[in-house]
Amino acid sequence: MSLSAICFAALHPERQERFWAELLGPNPGFTTKFERTTTLKTSQNRAHFDLTSTSLDDQRETVARALRLGARHVDVGQRPEEGHVVLADPEGNEFCVIEPGNQFLAGCGFIGALACDGSRQVGEFWSAALGWPLVWDQGEETAIQSPQGGPKISWGGPPLMPRTGPDRIWFELSSADVGWLLSLGATRVEGSDRLADPDGNVFRVLPG
Repeated sequence: MSLSAICFAALHPERQERFWAELLGPNPGFTTKFERTTTLKTSQNRAHFDLTSTSLDDQRETVARALRLGARHVDVGQRPEEGHVVLADPEGNEFCVIEPGNQFLAGCGFIGALACDGSRQVGEFWSAALGWPLVWDQGEETAIQSPQGGPKISWGGPPLMPRTGPDRIWFELSSADVGWLLSLGATRVEGSDRLADPDGNVFRVLPG
């Protein structure tokens, strides 16, 4: 089984594709897909990209490039003394540009991580589902990473954010055994061809 894409709901998929392609460049670490929706974003996403920096100048240039492409600064409760910069893409999807020297993201590439709201149980589920080892497991916080390296996927533990609407970011899997996913703790989403992980995050399995 493989993680084929991180999918975003988008009012204007073509614009979103251009923004992220120009910001991330080639081979960013995750494949991203944008699928049309008519539903407006009304709350903070439960997942976001953490982009890495090699120096303070590099961090400033990434922020400046994102702003030129149509991003904006947003406040999600970050403290002034924190070194990362929180931005949102043209449709309000949050992402962070992390300060240089962050050891957790060392060696991960430009997309350092997809940082998610989620429980320890969901980290264990995705570790088993993807065959990616837990590279961080402290308290309720977990992270997994492909054995080949690249970006991490992390979950911050409780308290979890309230779910106020449909997920705008979801995983897409290929070559997946649905029965096995169900045995790991996934559930079928009623009235849909999608599944949900133990935290209720919806994901899609491509037909094999």
